[in-house]
Amino acid sequence: MGKMTLDRLVEQLTAVYGQELVGIALYGSAARGDEVARHSDLNVLVVVQHVTMDHLHREAPVARAWREAGNPPPLTLTRAEWMGSADIFPIEYADILAHHKVLAGALPLDGIDVELSDLRLQLEHEAMSVLLRLRHAIMAADGDDKAILSLLEESVSAMLVLLRAALRLSGESPAADSVDVCARFSVRSGRDASAVLRVVRHKRGVDRMSPRDAAGHIESYLHFAESLVVYLDAFSQTSQTDGGFPA
Repeated sequence: MGKMTLDRLVEQLTAVYGQELVGIALYGSAARGDEVARHSDLNVLVVVQHVTMDHLHREAPVARAWREAGNPPPLTLTRAEWMGSADIFPIEYADILAHHKVLAGALPLDGIDVELSDLRLQLEHEAMSVLLRLRHAIMAADGDDKAILSLLEESVSAMLVLLRAALRLSGESPAADSVDVCARFSVRSGRDASAVLRVVRHKRGVDRMSPRDAAGHIESYLHFAESLVVYLDAFSQTSQTDGGFPA
């Protein structure tokens, strides 16, 4: 059997769930049409009425083949779970609501809202998590320039998710294109996001980085992650007093 394609994934998931299937949707950079999606995973949401042990056993080889094709496993939720989890995963829900492509069935959206207070809490937590993972990965690389380059390539998608969420928190609808997201965040926050933009351009093949370049770039990239945490912490404190966004 050849490499698992998106069309084949949809076909096999439809066979697994049959009448229990509510909808299958593509989300993330590929759904936005972002050029970085050429180098990104394909994120798939599956909403079903119920998930039984039989379903899990039957979906297992499908999900495994999808992972082996270089993608994260499908995110499978029951309809009730999907309708009730916007407060737990507000960053992901905001992105899905803004950009998704239905591949089968229908994606229930009525009644789903993302509260800014929930978004702020998750965003602050995720930004700190990204920072800590960066520090740990830099220590693990221990001067290996190729490992540092891989770290930049693999982490930039998570960084862009944070920037999009921060723009939403400020009341903006972030652009689909990652270059525009970096530019708007820099303007809105006063924090220079060029360290992130440099990695985006590298992944697009516009301005390729060598391992040596990456070793010289990682410090500014880490400093940006640190400044983002400080910025979001300042927003948290400001929002508690006047509901505003820090200048």
